[in-house]
Amino acid sequence: MTTTDPVANLAALIRCPSVTPAEGGALSLLDTLLSPLGFQVDRMVASEAGTPDVENLYARLGTEGPHLMFAGHTDVVPVGDEAAWSHPPFSAEIAGGEMYGRGAVDMKGGIACFVAAIARHIEKHGKPQGSVSFLITGDEEGPSINGTSKLLEWAAARGETWDACVVGEPTNPGQLGDMIKIGRRGSLSGRITVHGVQGHAAYPHLADNPIRGLLQLTHALMHPPFDHGTDDFQPSNLEVTTVDTGNAATNVIPARATAAFNIRFNDTWTAESLRAEIIRRLDAAAAEGELRPDRAPVKYEIVWADRPSHVFLTRNNALISSLSGAVEAVTGKEPKLSTTGGTSDARFIKDYCPVVEFGLVGQTMHMVDERVAVADLETLTRIYETFIERWFAHADGK
Repeated sequence: MTTTDPVANLAALIRCPSVTPAEGGALSLLDTLLSPLGFQVDRMVASEAGTPDVENLYARLGTEGPHLMFAGHTDVVPVGDEAAWSHPPFSAEIAGGEMYGRGAVDMKGGIACFVAAIARHIEKHGKPQGSVSFLITGDEEGPSINGTSKLLEWAAARGETWDACVVGEPTNPGQLGDMIKIGRRGSLSGRITVHGVQGHAAYPHLADNPIRGLLQLTHALMHPPFDHGTDDFQPSNLEVTTVDTGNAATNVIPARATAAFNIRFNDTWTAESLRAEIIRRLDAAAAEGELRPDRAPVKYEIVWADRPSHVFLTRNNALISSLSGAVEAVTGKEPKLSTTGGTSDARFIKDYCPVVEFGLVGQTMHMVDERVAVADLETLTRIYETFIERWFAHADGK
């Protein structure tokens, strides 16, 4: 197959059923695409107790700096109800100018386009005056334990260093060229348990309803606002995501109640300072007793989720201006520089080099009938190709 054709690249990738954590043939396909271009391709399997093994891929072209990394994932989410799809989810069928398939935009499409872009660059100009690498995981849509973070550690232990990275996630909300992600909010989750005394609903004086205390605590977590945003980020926002007592009886006061929460936070906070603020709010609310007259302070426990995602902002001018300029040159649009949305594997990469994200339009990601406009594949390839030329024009990549 011709690696300069992003449509053919994507069709072949979609036909690999690489639902997390299955490799599904996707990394083998990338090996066959990249090796003829001169890339040294390595595949490593990451393991951790209690999680499935995951195969990952690292490929590098060149040995000198500056060194540009493209990062992404070939794993995809499950297809859901396959009968609900207009076209089989792993068929890569084209209809009405769109290619259908799981992973079309999230994010096999971005990978297909970057492969085509570097192949075209080599065809026209020869190998870059520096190095290009692909860091591709099979564990982005899953627990993200045996994926990018371990692949980066593995590569760094071999002496790999990078000057900049583009992650090919679908960053554009409406049209190609709308948005480049230059940072991400942090994410912190926890679960609160309030203990009470179980009893009959008709005899509340003999029981102690933990739901009353839990309402008190969750209200304190959501009010007042944690902040009002910064120049680069939206206001931090906490949402209570589950409330549970494990009690199916309507005439029984439960013995305990739990609530889970998640907060997406800006650079006003670190994960550590945010934990301290949450504990301060909970302790103050527990002592008030507004919903629990003549009762002792609310008794609660909190368990924090592992691996919080830390907030970051990229300020590397060569990377941002090269990509912004490429987008504008190809599409005529000046992309918005944004930190909105959820987390991505860029949260791991930012500890190794400056990183931004730019890919396809993400309107159908994770949906039934995920699909991409065929014309957008060519446009994104041209953007990536222009970006590669512009970035390497900065001799030191800084």
